[in-house]
Amino acid sequence: MIKIRLARHGVKKKPFYQIIVADIRSARNGKFIERLGFFNPFAKNNDQKIKLVIKRIKYWIKNGAKKSNRINNLLKQYKRKTIS
Repeated sequence: MIKIRLARHGVKKKPFYQIIVADIRSARNGKFIERLGFFNPFAKNNDQKIKLVIKRIKYWIKNGAKKSNRINNLLKQYKRKTIS
């Protein structure tokens, strides 16, 4: 099964997440199929907090990929932010 999820990067107590498509059997920061964006929870004023490639996310969901709970929340937040 394929899943859209977060891979943690960054340094201790200051995480930076990549949004990836990966097989559920692979490790959190292990092998992945495609990178779909990033999420930086500690972004400063001028830095971009979240970046998503919506076209590719829709492609993967259409082809059977499941979203993790956190990705689902981020997508809702991103849609709300772009509409406003």
